Amino acid sequence: MYNPRMTAFESQFPPMASRTHEVCGPSAMTFAVALGARLGGKVLWVREAWRSEQINPVGIAPYLDPQHLLLAQAQNHLDVLASAEEALRSGSVALVVMEVTQPVGLTEGRRLQLAAQSGKTMGLCVLPEGMGSNAAQTRWHCAPIFDAANAAEDSTLQRWKIIKNKSGTNKAWSVRWNAQTRRINVVSEIAQR
Repeated sequence: MYNPRMTAFESQFPPMASRTHEVCGPSAMTFAVALGARLGGKVLWVREAWRSEQINPVGIAPYLDPQHLLLAQAQNHLDVLASAEEALRSGSVALVVMEVTQPVGLTEGRRLQLAAQSGKTMGLCVLPEGMGSNAAQTRWHCAPIFDAANAAEDSTLQRWKIIKNKSGTNKAWSVRWNAQTRRINVVSEIAQR
């Protein structure tokens, strides 16, 4: 439904419901936890068990209540996708985040889309830059912006770009996390930051 008071960013974030989306770039994890916070509800985060780095609940607490995060480890890439597909289809969580290290094929990507539609749940695939599935509804690139003038007071300034969009145009925004409101705010390009 069209809302004339909705900004261009609000019309894109959170992304389209009941679909799977992709995010890459150095701030991809920030995008994922901010999306989980925006959607509310439970978040299932599936990743391959061999990965040595871990998600720190204290680190995500400013964004997302760690009690709302369920972490799952899968044996391999295909098990990550299969686990995510089942979770999407079940509709029991608001967001399914899947970290992948290999390309998602068109068949697997389409299966994820159908599962998200069936379960009315959103999926987010965190992937390395240059990878992606043609089946994804949107693909975002997220990176921090160094702002020397405000580095001491705020380090959350980021550039979020839609680099693939099946239902609209590609756009970019400078954004900042507001810890008090627990929301992403768009930062004017011209105004003093």
